[in-house]
Amino acid sequence: MSRAKINLAIIGVGLIGGSLGLCLKDKMGEDIYITGLCRTQASMDNAMKLGAVDYATADIEAVVKDADIVFLSPPVLQIVPMVEKILPYLKKGAILTDAGSTKQYIWRHLRDILPQDVYYIAGHPMTGREKSGVTAAKKDLFVGKAYVIVEDTGAPQEAHDKLMSVLRHTGANFTTLDIARHDRCASVISHVPHVTAAALVTLLNRTGGDLDSCIKLIGGGFTDTTRIASSNADMWADICMTNGEAIVANLKELQHILGEVITACEQHDRQAVHDYFAASKQRRDSLLENATKKFDPN
Repeated sequence: MSRAKINLAIIGVGLIGGSLGLCLKDKMGEDIYITGLCRTQASMDNAMKLGAVDYATADIEAVVKDADIVFLSPPVLQIVPMVEKILPYLKKGAILTDAGSTKQYIWRHLRDILPQDVYYIAGHPMTGREKSGVTAAKKDLFVGKAYVIVEDTGAPQEAHDKLMSVLRHTGANFTTLDIARHDRCASVISHVPHVTAAALVTLLNRTGGDLDSCIKLIGGGFTDTTRIASSNADMWADICMTNGEAIVANLKELQHILGEVITACEQHDRQAVHDYFAASKQRRDSLLENATKKFDPN
């Protein structure tokens, strides 16, 4: 008996959505049919040419009407309005999941508008590149990366099983978190580092008459530390607006840490500065060594 084909709709066939499409077409072949919602003709053409989707269009109904699973991958503030648009066309039992970097904001809005026979399973693949758009997509983008599934949004086990039967093809390291803890942890691991990387670039821009000389000295340290500052501005503005409480709390703690370093430098306290760097090196080395043990590889 042949397996039933899965119909997947990708809303926002950019870096993340496009990478998911490329991966699933590569791994599942004819067992999955993927439709994609794109805003421009160029995006549609690229998505189909690259093989990220079987069919791309700007027609919302055509994209989602047969979907078993809808993968939402626009900027966070566009997710809820998009769900409101597609709801009239979704079939019973449809599963909504997303790639949004903040979860509480989305769930607070969706839980009041979703019918009982449409399910939301919040997701967050912790991966990306500084480039955006479907032309930057890679079929192995998710391999070995953390992928959070939030399980406290009321979806039945059958819906979870069906979604995971598809997502497991990504090769990601899946882990589960409750929705509030996810947002707090994402702030520390992802959101504040992005704000900080952009701050370092801003600092460079404010060096005044030294700017040209500073640019001549740019090497691996600066480029590696600030790489993520080249990420999509719309996406990161939305993240800051939807996870502001956690981001602000952690930025204030970072401000406090930098204040301690400033004080140690002003007081020429070499030991305090040495201990600061030594402790961070030890912690980072330990984290990298044990990172793969933190997640379920299945």
